[in-house]
Amino acid sequence: MPGKGMRSLFSPKFTFSSSSPSSSDSPSRFAASPWRSYSDMATDTSLELAEPLIMKWNIDTSSETLFTGNRREAVEFVKCVNNLRKGMHLMDMELETEGKRSDKMIRAENLMQIAMKRLQKEFYLILSMNRAHLHPESISARSSRRTSAASRLSMSDYEEEEEEEDDSVSIGDESTTATADLRMIAECMIASGYAKECLKIYGAIRKSIVDEGIYKLGVEKFTSSQIQKMDWDTLDLWTNAVTPAVKTLFNGERILCDQIFAMEDQIRESCFAEVTKDGAMILFGFPEKVAKNMKKKAEKTLCALDMYAAIANNWPEIDSIFSSKSTNPIKSQAINSLIKLAEFIRAAVDDFESFILKDSSRKVPAGAGIHQLTTDAMDYLTYLADYTNILPDIFTESEPKKSVPVSFEHTESPSTPISVKISWLILSVLCKLDAKASHYKDASLSYLFLANNLQYIIGKVRTSNLVYLLSKEWISSHEAKVKQYAANYQRQGWSHVMESIDAAEITPEKVREKFQKFNSSFKQAYDKHCACVVPDNKLRDQIKIALAKEIVRPYREFYNANVVKVMENQRYPASIVRYAPEDVGHHLSDLFFGDKGSRWSSAESSPAKFQRRTS
Repeated sequence: MPGKGMRSLFSPKFTFSSSSPSSSDSPSRFAASPWRSYSDMATDTSLELAEPLIMKWNIDTSSETLFTGNRREAVEFVKCVNNLRKGMHLMDMELETEGKRSDKMIRAENLMQIAMKRLQKEFYLILSMNRAHLHPESISARSSRRTSAASRLSMSDYEEEEEEEDDSVSIGDESTTATADLRMIAECMIASGYAKECLKIYGAIRKSIVDEGIYKLGVEKFTSSQIQKMDWDTLDLWTNAVTPAVKTLFNGERILCDQIFAMEDQIRESCFAEVTKDGAMILFGFPEKVAKNMKKKAEKTLCALDMYAAIANNWPEIDSIFSSKSTNPIKSQAINSLIKLAEFIRAAVDDFESFILKDSSRKVPAGAGIHQLTTDAMDYLTYLADYTNILPDIFTESEPKKSVPVSFEHTESPSTPISVKISWLILSVLCKLDAKASHYKDASLSYLFLANNLQYIIGKVRTSNLVYLLSKEWISSHEAKVKQYAANYQRQGWSHVMESIDAAEITPEKVREKFQKFNSSFKQAYDKHCACVVPDNKLRDQIKIALAKEIVRPYREFYNANVVKVMENQRYPASIVRYAPEDVGHHLSDLFFGDKGSRWSSAESSPAKFQRRTS
């Protein structure tokens, strides 16, 4: 309740000045007037007009609230205080010339102290009772940092409103009304030398709101040991808290501070810094602690990138909100966190590179499929590439040129540091795959393995943001390598089948031998390769088309030219001609799915189809 907070502010620990305003604003600050008679008349008038109203609202004798009652009287009260202050300026001359304080000066000072106590109480009550209306979220939703209607209101505006309204100053909704009242009180107190007291109340209430908001977002202080044991959910909690903290909490507080202390730049900035400093330093200091205390492992890269992006994506707002000299430490903390996170990310990516280079597994996938190293590496790199908007800021310097195998030397080199880094990581994977391919006993499987894995890498590049980091030349040159690997696979794995047939005129005995040689070599090749897998549809079709061109077409020509000879000279032609051209085509079409249980058995021909061809 406001009353409980009031007691804490008016307790000995948090008391307002009872004898004089802030020490920096002593009565000597008031300018003297050369017209003594005018001075006397002005001071007498200001005293006579101010005293009844100020004494009426003396907090020692009145428990009512001024600004929630007759608001016209509240405006009149502030106007009387401002006039009293002007009168005290004129009284200053008497102090300088006569060397002693007059009874009028003592009387005026007493009235000013009473008025300031009342305004302090009203200032506190308005802030306390309007916490919901003045919550940063509410303010951010309906305001901007540009001067609003409330921030443009000055004392003269209230005087104009007073003439138009019977019992209130109509300035919009409750938030705008409360803001305007706070500004009016703040300007009066600051001008009267009570800035310290005003800011003490404002800072105590608003700081508690900001600190509470930061805590509700899940951001709090953590020790180094806590951070080392921290799980992903807690780190994500911080990442998700940055945007609402900046765009709602700090921005709303910035708007309110700008509106209430619009006339005093230095006071406004120091007040805002005092209110937000603790919460902002906890928020922006957390990533630096994470970067210093967490192990720089590859699996932490994406989390660090999320944290970096959370600050970087909100940087325009951070830079604008914390733009003053008073808030420089806050902005510097945010910058330091970006620097430390960038160092962490670079180290984590280096750890990933080390993981690739240290991989010594000799195990290769059955069927010459995709290696686990390939999928792990490309998953990592595609996730990394999702941060293309911030990666150039993190990887700003090119790495020293590293030695690579001769077969990889002529690849087109990307230009930017991050592109160079990505290209090098992929190259490291390719070098490892090249070494792993040698573990296949059959050279054809080695080439199919390389074709599969390189095609997988190219596919990942094409379908992710990696395509923006690597050049078109990079993609083209690696696609050419895939074709080369596929051609080598066909030559190594199927050349003996291709060589077993030709369409030249030969004797019936040679025909029988040719068919038997084809049967044997085709069955051998098919049995060896029926377990192979080519996951990429495009590559699979390309290999099948190439094999059909090199095997089915020549075999069809040989078959059509010589099958009659077999029928005429062989007692059991089906045992000689095991495969019709269609059978060969069907067998080839079944390849590269990794399924040994083909619908076509490599041990059987197609007698029915053979019978139709020869009937």
